[in-house]
Amino acid sequence: MDQSQELKDPKIKDFAYNWVHSSVFLFYLEVFCIIAFILGGCYGLYTHRYKGKPEVNVPSNTLYTPQYK
Repeated sequence: MDQSQELKDPKIKDFAYNWVHSSVFLFYLEVFCIIAFILGGCYGLYTHRYKGKPEVNVPSNTLYTPQYK
């Protein structure tokens, strides 16, 4: 295409009329969104991860073999 045809027909560069460029753009947008959601989910799981076994004080009368005073 020469420059004179591009000036006459502005639809060539329009997003809605040029399906080749719009489909490539939408594909990369979709890939970016999927990667963003995956990384966001991984970060959320990492920040709310299990921190380990807490130190719990269990009363002696509630054990399997209770010890009474």
